[in-house]
Amino acid sequence: MPLQSNTGLRDPELLEQIKLLSGKAIEERRRHARTTQEQLARRTGIGTRWIREIEAGNPRSSIDHHIKCATALGLPISYLLIPLLFMEKEMNFPVAFLVDNFAGLQERAIKCIGDFYIETLARQVRPDRDMTQAQPGA
Repeated sequence: MPLQSNTGLRDPELLEQIKLLSGKAIEERRRHARTTQEQLARRTGIGTRWIREIEAGNPRSSIDHHIKCATALGLPISYLLIPLLFMEKEMNFPVAFLVDNFAGLQERAIKCIGDFYIETLARQVRPDRDMTQAQPGA
């Protein structure tokens, strides 16, 4: 299946795809920062061999290691977490979002969470509608 597919992926296949894309993003960011695999390994406490495996997208690599590498390189870990949320809810995640417009997806997700939080707070502080209506003869 091509990386830019618009079809959604399910559990193990999506996780493998996320690791592959994550590994490529980590490698690209590391090279851009002119950091060697050995330097990244020391910074994260992950062996150099596993840094190579992560960058290659090895499906046996752990998400924890991807997160450590992403954090060490200044990558947002939301590119891992948003698809994992879909997996948790057994929903399809369009892989193209990871490649094509992730910044837009990330902004939208943050806005949605903020809106939900504000609506929840508003419901907590607003009086019930029944209580705000004047009772006849009161």
